[in-house]
Amino acid sequence: MAVLSVGHACVDVYQGAVSALVPFFVAERQYSYAAASGVVLAASLLSSVVQPVFGALTDRRRMPWLLPLSTLAAGLGIALSGVSRSYPLTLLCVAVAGVGVAAYHPESARVARLAGRGSHTAMGWFSFGGNVGFALAPLLVTPVVAAGGLGATPVLAVPAVMGAALTVFALRRGSVGGDESRAGARSTGRDDRRSFVRLALAIVCRSIVFVVLGSFVSLYARQRTGGGASAGAAALFVLYLGGAVGTVLGSRLAARWDRVRVVRWSYAATVLAVAGVVLVPGPALYLCVALASAGLYIPFSLQVTLGQDYLPSRVGTASGVTLGLAVSVGGVASPLVGALADATSLHTALLPLIALPAVGWLLTRRLPEPPAPPRS
Repeated sequence: MAVLSVGHACVDVYQGAVSALVPFFVAERQYSYAAASGVVLAASLLSSVVQPVFGALTDRRRMPWLLPLSTLAAGLGIALSGVSRSYPLTLLCVAVAGVGVAAYHPESARVARLAGRGSHTAMGWFSFGGNVGFALAPLLVTPVVAAGGLGATPVLAVPAVMGAALTVFALRRGSVGGDESRAGARSTGRDDRRSFVRLALAIVCRSIVFVVLGSFVSLYARQRTGGGASAGAAALFVLYLGGAVGTVLGSRLAARWDRVRVVRWSYAATVLAVAGVVLVPGPALYLCVALASAGLYIPFSLQVTLGQDYLPSRVGTASGVTLGLAVSVGGVASPLVGALADATSLHTALLPLIALPAVGWLLTRRLPEPPAPPRS
């Protein structure tokens, strides 16, 4: 699980890097809100389309070799995204990064389920690694690009090389992608497709809120606090760090109460936190960002294991949707928010986000708690 968590961090740093690069695209290339959100869309749209495909493939056969390959693809896309001033080429590069992320998540979640023997606590630590990667993204991107401009993005390939090398070492040692029968990776239980669809729709609501905040909170923090690039980077760091804390807290809460109850009430609590992000001015914004992020990530790993337990015969597909697709699909909404921000203001464009956690709460109200998978 330690190897998988570090590898997850090395991949998800590139999901966070897209949002961290947005303010620099706006400042250096004078992108509008809509154009900047188009970069986020490019990273998300193709990823959203191909993610279920990779999930279905991992249901048919083990493909642990995808882990280092997809890590390198994600790093390569971000590394090249700032080299060309061409907007179409920039979109192509971040799309390549999105495909790398899409290829990584279903197989890695399958392997994490094996390593953790179906434990939602183990899945929480695996997800924590991804959250750490998100949190480190602005700390990596901001000094590199601030010092060398967008032309310095090739330096950002370093985590991908390190993550791929670590994963290859683990594969050769035989510590990843082992025998499925030993870990109870598959269950003979019946699929509950109706509950899975409702869960997936709730996750989409969560994804839109988190991805849109990730796309614009840096710019929004500058406006609300009057700070510069460091104020924006701090807001993005708090957003991602809060997610890491929320992931660990979610697994702890699920050990005391059932997963569905924790998921349901985290959505309810997030409504107020997101309202604070949008409406509260000044430095208090950072506290609201932290609370909103934690609330959005408390159910994150729990939703992965819930999805796998709702679809025990299609663990790869369930992983692709709950862990990968649900993260990237929020990027599809970013251009709409960007266009609205260009037409009105960023504050007005973010107001609809307040309602989405409430919709997630409604969708999860009647979800059943599925039986845990057998462990051996």
